[in-house]
Amino acid sequence: MPKFPSFKMDDRWILTLRGDKNPLNPNRPYAYLVEKERTASGVVEDVATIFLTNRECPLRCLMCDLWKNTTDDSVPKGAIPTQIEWALSQLPPAKHIKLYNSGNFFDSKAIPLSDYAAVASLLAGFETVIVECHPKLINNRCLEFRDMLQSGLEIALGLETVQPEVLQKLNKRMNLNDFAKSIQFLKKGGISTRAFILLRPPFLSEAEGEFWAIRSLDFAFEAGVECCTVIPTRTGNGALDHLQKERYFSSPRIESLESVLDYGIGLNAGRVFADLWDLEIFSSCEKCFQKRRNRLQKMNLEQKILPLIECNCHQNNTPQGRQ
Repeated sequence: MPKFPSFKMDDRWILTLRGDKNPLNPNRPYAYLVEKERTASGVVEDVATIFLTNRECPLRCLMCDLWKNTTDDSVPKGAIPTQIEWALSQLPPAKHIKLYNSGNFFDSKAIPLSDYAAVASLLAGFETVIVECHPKLINNRCLEFRDMLQSGLEIALGLETVQPEVLQKLNKRMNLNDFAKSIQFLKKGGISTRAFILLRPPFLSEAEGEFWAIRSLDFAFEAGVECCTVIPTRTGNGALDHLQKERYFSSPRIESLESVLDYGIGLNAGRVFADLWDLEIFSSCEKCFQKRRNRLQKMNLEQKILPLIECNCHQNNTPQGRQ
């Protein structure tokens, strides 16, 4: 089988494979929570995360499932501050906050420019504000929002992978130079950055997935990123389910996530986190899964490499559908 399919994986193809979106209220975030995270100062502190309801990202990446919790049209002006204010009234106090909007904070059709001042005012009590954005949408709006805040600003950007052919096939509409230029622009503006890195995106074997995630960590830190989150690639968005059926994609194993996190923390170049969402789907052994999960969680918080979990399970005994 060739490494890449012969059919074109463009916006139209990706859209035809999607299911339905979840019903949402434009005046309420679709989720919110507080969890502990090791901060840039080296202290473990509470971080609030508000998942904002807003317009779908216009860049339809092959692996993205965030569209499920977005609206087809822009939300009304004032809706984003209303969502934030409501979520803060429900959440316990925290020193840091993430505003994740399933796309790009600096897309004016997602977060209206007229809402920036109200958003900044609501965030006055936080030490750090973290938002997400595509590298191609990094511009002077980031600096304008930075100037409105009383806290430090950090922007998370999707690097995904430095495997050039795979990055192009992800329909991401960027290259590595675009990413590096965005990081340098933000660094010059005194804005911190973190990168999202995919573990085993489509078209890679297990070994290749691990190798390119490691190389992606190297590239991100060399570019000036201060923090990286490694995300195991999963099905559920339609496109990846189809590619899995055609044997162009398999989700990674938990052992690969462990290896990449071990490597990243060992670099001592910046914080490296493993994304633990739905972690059980990447494990094939019930006996050792919880121990492995606890190890990864503890490493996220301590940023230290801990002893490996020993188990007599066979690494090749992968969940159904893996290869």
